[in-house]
Amino acid sequence: MKNLQFAPASTCKTTCPYCGVGCGVLVSPEKTGGIKVKADPDHPANLGRLCSKGTALAETIWLDDRLLHPQVNGARASWDDALELVAQRFKGTIAEHGPDSVAFYVSGQLLTEDYYVANKLMKGFIGSANIDTNSRLCMASSVAGHKRAFGTDTVPGQYTDLEQADLVVLTGSNLAWCHPVLYQRIVAAKKANPKMKVVNIDPRRTATSDIADLHLAIAPGGDAALFNRLLVEIHEQGAVDSSFVGQHVDGFDDAVNAASSCDSTVTGLSEADIRAFCNMWIGTEKVVTVYSQGVNQSSAGSDKVNAILNCHLATGRIGQPGMGPFSVTGQPNAMGGREVGGLANMLACHLDLENAEHRSAVKTFWAAPDMPEAAGLKAVDMFNAVAEGRIKAIWIMCTNPVVSMPDADAVKAALEGCDFVVVSDLTADTDTAKLAHVVLPATGWGEKDGTVTNSERCISRQRGFLPAPGEARHDWDIMSDVGRRMGWHDAFDYQSPAEIFREYAVLSGIAGQLGRDFDISGLSDLGDDAYDSLEPLHWPVTAIRAGGRFFGDGRFFTPSGKARMLPIHFRTPQSHPSAQYPFRLNTGRVRDHWHTMTRSAKSSRLSQHLAEPYLEIHPSDATRLGIAPADIVRVTSPQGASLLRALVTDRVHAGQVFAPMHWTAQYASAGRVDTLVAAHTDPVSGQPESKASVVNVEKFQAKWYGFAVSLAKPRADTAYWAQARSGDGWRIELAATDTPEDWETYARTLLNAPEAQAQIVQDPKRGGARIAFVQDGRLIGALFVAAEPVQVARNHMAHMLGNVAEDALAGRPSADRPDPGATICACFDVGVNTILAAIAEQKLVSVEQIGAALNAGTNCGSCRPELAALLAASHVQQAAE
Repeated sequence: MKNLQFAPASTCKTTCPYCGVGCGVLVSPEKTGGIKVKADPDHPANLGRLCSKGTALAETIWLDDRLLHPQVNGARASWDDALELVAQRFKGTIAEHGPDSVAFYVSGQLLTEDYYVANKLMKGFIGSANIDTNSRLCMASSVAGHKRAFGTDTVPGQYTDLEQADLVVLTGSNLAWCHPVLYQRIVAAKKANPKMKVVNIDPRRTATSDIADLHLAIAPGGDAALFNRLLVEIHEQGAVDSSFVGQHVDGFDDAVNAASSCDSTVTGLSEADIRAFCNMWIGTEKVVTVYSQGVNQSSAGSDKVNAILNCHLATGRIGQPGMGPFSVTGQPNAMGGREVGGLANMLACHLDLENAEHRSAVKTFWAAPDMPEAAGLKAVDMFNAVAEGRIKAIWIMCTNPVVSMPDADAVKAALEGCDFVVVSDLTADTDTAKLAHVVLPATGWGEKDGTVTNSERCISRQRGFLPAPGEARHDWDIMSDVGRRMGWHDAFDYQSPAEIFREYAVLSGIAGQLGRDFDISGLSDLGDDAYDSLEPLHWPVTAIRAGGRFFGDGRFFTPSGKARMLPIHFRTPQSHPSAQYPFRLNTGRVRDHWHTMTRSAKSSRLSQHLAEPYLEIHPSDATRLGIAPADIVRVTSPQGASLLRALVTDRVHAGQVFAPMHWTAQYASAGRVDTLVAAHTDPVSGQPESKASVVNVEKFQAKWYGFAVSLAKPRADTAYWAQARSGDGWRIELAATDTPEDWETYARTLLNAPEAQAQIVQDPKRGGARIAFVQDGRLIGALFVAAEPVQVARNHMAHMLGNVAEDALAGRPSADRPDPGATICACFDVGVNTILAAIAEQKLVSVEQIGAALNAGTNCGSCRPELAALLAASHVQQAAE
């Protein structure tokens, strides 16, 4: 364990910091001084399961890149000087230009207590609603859809519904990679209940499609039209729950009339598939419709959500065991941020900013000097305002918008031109932190202490088991200090997260009295010890109710007490393919990385499955454009450009391409995919349309390709490079249009090996070179160059670093050292060659047998679809032989 200076004294129960599943984990000390992380068998979210990212958490807490002291203009500063500067610059800007000249951009990775203080400081005391969160990018359309239909942002069901359902519809959700533990819960439920069916609605064939009885490769943007057709069929087939609708729902006729005018051919699906889906949905009472970014990240995202909700409301399939709509969130505390008013158009505890009674209640409770009367700027508008000079000071907390926001180059330019930028983060090395005037060292997972809420409304404790490194401070403490320095001492005189939580719980009771759903007032007198030992629990928590589902009783939070069905009309994505930009770009995530890789890239294990940014492109498109597998391609849009590795696959349709959004300037030369994405937003939710921009694709005309491994961090300057941690060193892919005059000189600079002994083999005629650097008999670096994408045993070479350099130039293991091949199972580090050899030698015929033989697929299970594909391909090959 690198640079881990402390270890917990005993086992600590805490919560994973990755996705919105909210898995419980147990952290215990190891004799070596490190930590061991395993799943908490008692946590209701995961019941003893963890995904590859959660399993690798112990590999992400070392301190090599941590920011340990405040910085002002790049120089070390004291906390007193840094915070005094922040307070005075914000005060001065407000005094000169008004409260709306400043903004906070926060994160679903903050804890609820951090979020509460940020919301209170901006809305209650600065007097502006210019606070928004990166959760705007992932689930704001779901919030808008819930509020329009239910009156509040309420998730009706719980994870157990996934196991009690007879039909699970996964739409716009690659659950196998993005929420692997929920995916495994469905896999287990399907195995236990043979009549259970799964439908996967996604333009791509993904790992999630592996368990689907029906995969609907819908046209991008077609979700609302499909669910409109379902609503029409519900009506025509007599499946409407007339009693529920009559007593508890408004807007039914208008919704059905609007749906009837919608042309379902825009879905791109065959009539037979549409009918099969509708009949399956209508004919199965216990149906759960799970939706995620593929629905939300759209300029019509709110309408897509309401089209789904309409179908559940029309049939009364909501709030009952095994039935209901289910939004799964992307971040560990996206739900907590929604609850605490982290969005620009909300107040804490699901109160409405533009409701005078709600504003007055919060203002009185906080004893706040002023409250904004209108919504603040949502994320895209916020950074536009920064670019235009309307926002002159911005504080960004625990997020990296220069990578994650649409039109990311414009966001970068906006921050470069901003008068005053503050960033609180774990590192000063992010694309965003590098643009800040003040960078403040915040604590991270393992050090922070507070609560998070997952996608099923389960509040869990995230406990600190390590001391804060260097001078790092908790986010709530940093913001409270600034609040006191700005003149509001009593309002921000917090001493602990437990104190903040109690205040928040009391406010929620007021919200409950005002008819809101979020009420945890039953926890308002929670003592410090009880807070420390708080077990996971689902809200609401009041004197008369604890947890459970919403809306099964037909009671909603609208003024009429009835749900609203909305008339939904299909709208195409805002960008349209053209001769200049003929491809539709879909963006998303990979299995083993997380957001902008600030945490997950620290684990070499998590980088072995997919180590560089890539573009999925259909074989027919690749052939037409002269693109071969593993070529580098230049992807351009009206907003920007990226260089990505071509992955030629029929998982995408012709005319569509897919790229993951994780890579940053720290890990790739031109892998920031959100530079390509247009900043189109949903008019209701303000959520960007991240899955339907238009691009052009062409082959990057490289003169040479390279692959290198190095103990030292590489220093690449080629047009294309992508690097990842590997064991104790690094691996890097390269491509360039200019050839160095001398390969050895180039390699020494690239691999930081000025004095090492060089072993060199060159093939000038074919444009190839192999160079290994040896120091004290050990390999410290190697570079392989070819005119085409380099063929070398990459994992083998990475494992050779620091070891005896025998046969390093071969690039492959000797006969007595089999090459494991590219990693398939990250949990147990099992490579493709190892799996194929076991299938052949042991005559394995099932994924379960592979697991028994190699452990592959037995932990998080997210690699099981790939194992199944390897089995199928192997058996086809054997049959052909």
